[in-house]
Amino acid sequence: MAQKKFVCSVCGYVHYGDAAPEVCPICKQSGVFVEEKKKGIDTNSNTYTIVYSTILVVIVAVLLAVVSQVLSPRQEANILLDKQKQILGALKIDYSTGNPADIYMALVNDTLTYDKQEVYVANVNGETKYILPLSGKGLWGGIGGYLALDEDKNTIYGVNFNHESETPGLGAKIVEPEFRSQFEGKHIRNAEGAVVSVAVLKAGKHADGQEQVDAISGATITSTGVSTMLHEELVNNYQEFLAGEAGHTAESDPTAEGGLTGEAGQFNTED
Repeated sequence: MAQKKFVCSVCGYVHYGDAAPEVCPICKQSGVFVEEKKKGIDTNSNTYTIVYSTILVVIVAVLLAVVSQVLSPRQEANILLDKQKQILGALKIDYSTGNPADIYMALVNDTLTYDKQEVYVANVNGETKYILPLSGKGLWGGIGGYLALDEDKNTIYGVNFNHESETPGLGAKIVEPEFRSQFEGKHIRNAEGAVVSVAVLKAGKHADGQEQVDAISGATITSTGVSTMLHEELVNNYQEFLAGEAGHTAESDPTAEGGLTGEAGQFNTED
């Protein structure tokens, strides 16, 4: 609590405290102290401290809200661009010499919606490709990616995986071409036409009724996570699409504007 200031009216002695002394220790006079009131705002008072802190908190909160609003469009644009790059990766498109957003819009010309799932439709060198978003769990966090299928909805054209926090040099290798390229040309259906996905297994092991790729050595849990993710998404979450049911075409897809006028042949694939 801030102390009060008392001044002796006889000798000018100053005393700080909650109350004035009865007798001045200098001039020995009694009843001579007068409390000196500060003019303006008392910066030592508790009220001042509380009001000042409250105003400061409000100002900081407003500034943070403004900064968030200003940066929000840029953040959303970066998220969208990253999504477009990942889809182009699944389509094996080399966008290093061009604008990824422009290349994406020229190739991806439709978005089909199935319940809560979306399927992107692209035209690559005159051929229809379907791109399916994937989401699953790895060893330390989420994994995901995009799977591109040929028009037969059976043959894998390409894949692109991502991860949040898999171990560098081990589970993180799911993003590398050496692992992803194994999926190209594999089939997600068995001989009877049922959707069974593609298994990710250790070298030497075999899956009955499924095509397979080799797991990453030393990254069993992450490899299993990729295998489980593919199975869950293809067998359980994309039944309508893979069964041939027509999805709902997006009335307006900001990521596909201008896609109908693009010439897919002008872009190079990684094949």
